[in-house]
Amino acid sequence: MRYLHYDVFTDRLFEGNQLAVFSDARGLSTEQMQTLTREINYSESTFVLPAEAPGTDLRMRIFTPGAELPMAGHPTIGTTFALAHLGVIPAGTDRWVFGLGIGPTPVELTWKGSALDFAWMDQRPPEYRQPASRADVIRATGIDPSAIDATGLPVEEVSCGVPFTFVPVQTRAAVDAAEPDLGVMRRLKSAFPGDHVGVFVFTTEGADANVTAYSRMFAPGSGIAEDPATGGASGPLGCYLVRHGLVLRDQMRDMVSLQGVKMGRPSRIHIRITEDANGAITRVQVGGKAVRVGEGTVDL
Repeated sequence: MRYLHYDVFTDRLFEGNQLAVFSDARGLSTEQMQTLTREINYSESTFVLPAEAPGTDLRMRIFTPGAELPMAGHPTIGTTFALAHLGVIPAGTDRWVFGLGIGPTPVELTWKGSALDFAWMDQRPPEYRQPASRADVIRATGIDPSAIDATGLPVEEVSCGVPFTFVPVQTRAAVDAAEPDLGVMRRLKSAFPGDHVGVFVFTTEGADANVTAYSRMFAPGSGIAEDPATGGASGPLGCYLVRHGLVLRDQMRDMVSLQGVKMGRPSRIHIRITEDANGAITRVQVGGKAVRVGEGTVDL
């Protein structure tokens, strides 16, 4: 069984978030997909299958070492680059639709000649919830509560297909100082249907004109102690920033989350939010680049 190895949300080798793409997963069972993902032990692996639903080009299943996900960002972007490299997505294609666990998911593509240069994925409009226990979330992060309280912002759960709990802090130093209690974090329950929830810690402290938020994400319930780039959380992050007035209207279509720095794998996740005339969010997009690292085979 052949797979391609990509680094996603970066254009440099050995940065960003690692991804294994099994471009032809026909014949694999769910159990085999989970076992392969656990063996490779990246944050996620993807498995590409023939289209199952009208209006989609291919079916894609996404696994973390601990569970299957209905949607995720870095697997969608990385798999798009892998399929473009293989010629499955023909050069010049400007739109591709994956069938994910949440349904049809469009991706917009930009090319430089015959090489894919950038990809944007659509996510669902946001839903918001209050976490069951703010105190438990803060305790799980290992962050001084005063660094959170100083922002005047809520700890809030947001989903654009997969829920994450957002914890705003005052400074980049406070983000880097997070020492999560993974046992406590693993026991956190989502306010949305389902058991586990990722915890996303971020600040908008300015240190780079091209960066909107500086972030880290922890999801031990999904088998991910810390993730270097989380596209599935970046759409909800953009919605949080817009909802709480942390970005100006003319910045909403050009936001960047810098994640993974603490892990030595810096990742730049681009975010676009579109509103209607009444201020309601009508479109959520997450985008970025990816670079091929290599490929391998697994004997089954």
